[in-house]
Amino acid sequence: MTCPDKPGQLINWFICSLCVPRVCKLWSSRRPRTRRNLLLGTACAIYLGFLVSQVGRPSLQKGRAGAKGKHLRDSAEVSFPEIPLDGTLAPPESQGNGTTLQPNVVYITLRSKRSKPANIRGTVKPKRRKKYALLSLAPGQGALVGPSLQLQAAARAVETEIHGNILEGKLAKVGDRPWKLIPGLGVRSRESDLQQPRVQESNIRIYSESAPSWLSKEDIRRMRLLADGAITGLQPVSQKSQSYLLVLEGSTTGSVPGCGSGPCGLLKPPLDLSEVFAFHLDRILGLNRTLPSVSRKSEFIQDGRPCAVILWDSSLLPASNETHSSVQLTWGAYQQLLKQKCWQNGRVPKPEWGCTEIYHHEWSKMALFDFLLQIYNRLDTNCCGFRPRKEDACVQNGLRPKCDRQDYVPLTHIMQRKHDPRHLVFIDNKAFFDRSEDNLNFKLLEGIKEFPESAISVLKSQHLRQKLLQSLFLDKVYWESQGGRQGIEKLIDVVEQRAKILLTYINAHGARVLPMNE
Repeated sequence: MTCPDKPGQLINWFICSLCVPRVCKLWSSRRPRTRRNLLLGTACAIYLGFLVSQVGRPSLQKGRAGAKGKHLRDSAEVSFPEIPLDGTLAPPESQGNGTTLQPNVVYITLRSKRSKPANIRGTVKPKRRKKYALLSLAPGQGALVGPSLQLQAAARAVETEIHGNILEGKLAKVGDRPWKLIPGLGVRSRESDLQQPRVQESNIRIYSESAPSWLSKEDIRRMRLLADGAITGLQPVSQKSQSYLLVLEGSTTGSVPGCGSGPCGLLKPPLDLSEVFAFHLDRILGLNRTLPSVSRKSEFIQDGRPCAVILWDSSLLPASNETHSSVQLTWGAYQQLLKQKCWQNGRVPKPEWGCTEIYHHEWSKMALFDFLLQIYNRLDTNCCGFRPRKEDACVQNGLRPKCDRQDYVPLTHIMQRKHDPRHLVFIDNKAFFDRSEDNLNFKLLEGIKEFPESAISVLKSQHLRQKLLQSLFLDKVYWESQGGRQGIEKLIDVVEQRAKILLTYINAHGARVLPMNE
C-alpha cells in the first residue's frame, strides 16, 4: 500500500479510514438500526462513490496527454484504422508505458439521394470507350458508306447547281429559298472521285444492348441508311411538288417512280418533320403501316434546317395524279364499305356491295392513327370536321365551301402495295399538334365501330410516354430539332390527351375492341 503524497489525498484517506469501519460496525452490530445510523451510512456511501470517481480521472488525463503528442506526429503517415463490417470495434491497443491508445473514430455523413428525372432505358449513353462501328449494310451494299460530316460554313462555300432532272427556273421553294445541292455534307458530287472518310457515329443512336422491341431489325437498318447514307443525286418527284427524291449511293439513277433496285429516300420540306413522330407512333401502336422515316440535316437548304427523309417504296401501286391514291373512293362509297365489313372473317363480298380489295379492319387502324395526329388529308380533305386555319391546304385551295355535298368528296392518299393489296400503306402523315381539344376532327371516326386491340392496349397501359421517349431518342437530329426531352414531352402531352378523348369516345359510342391481326 502506498502512502498518499498530496494534502487532498491525505484528507480523503483519513476520512475514508474512519467512515468505512464505522459504517461496517454499525451495520453488523446487534443494535437497532436507528434513523441516525441510517443517515450516517447513506452519507458515507455517497462520499465513497464520489472518491472513486475522482481517483480514476487523473490517470485517464495522464494517458491521453501522453498519446496526444505521438498522434499529432504520426497523423500524416498513419491512415485511419479500418472499421469492421459487423459494426464492432477492436479493443484499444496497449502501450509500453501502461497507457492505452484510444481508437480513432471516423464519422461518416450520408448524403440524401438527389432527385433527378427518370432515365428511360436506352436513352442514357454509358461511360465506356468510344467505338467507331461501321454501318450494318445489306448484302450487295458494301459500297454504301456515309461520309463524315464537315463544317457547315466550309461546305456552303462549295455550292453547285443540282444535277439530274431539275427543271430550270422551277425549283421548289421553302420560305423563298431554293433548294441547292452542296457537296461535302453527306453528298458526293459527280465530278469528284475523292474517297471521303467514313462516318464515326451514326445519327441513329442505340446505347442499350438492343433496339426497342417495336422496331424490327429491318427498320433499324433502313433508318441508318436514310440518316447516314451518302447521297449521289437529287431529283424532284414532280413539277409542282416540294418533295425531292434522294438517290443514295449504290442505287441506279433510273426513272423517278422506280428509282432502280437500290435504296432511295423521299426528302420532305422542313414543315413536314412531324412524319418522323408519326412513324414511331405507328410502330409503338403495333399498326406497322407507315414507311421508315428519319430526320436529316438538309444540305439542299441554305439555312441547313432538318427535314424528314422517308424510305421510297417502289412496290407501291401507281397513284392517281389528282387523289394520290391507288384506289378511287368517295366519302359516300367509303361509308358504305364500312357498313358491309368487306373481307371480314374471310367472307367474300358480293359484287353489289362495291367492296375493294382492302380489309375492313384497315380502315379502323387508319381512323385511329389519323385522329391521334389529326391528319385530315385522307378522309377530310375539305376540312369539314373542324375549323381550319388560313394556312391549311383546304383553305388555300378554296375547298372549305364544298362541305355541302360531302358524299362526293374523294378520299386522297389511300395507298396499297402491288404484292399486298389487302393492306393499306399510310403516306403523307403530316401531324398537327396545335389543334385544340374543342376543335378536334371527329369526322375521322365516323362509321368506325371497331378498333384494334393492340393499339388500345398501349393507350390504356399508361406506357405511351415512356415508349415514345425511348423510340424518338434514337433519332438524334429529330430529338435535337425539337428542343430535347422538354420539347418532345410537349408533343407527347398532346397525343396523350387525345388518347384519353378517344377512349372516352369508344366507351360512349359502344365501339368494340377486337384483335386485328390478319
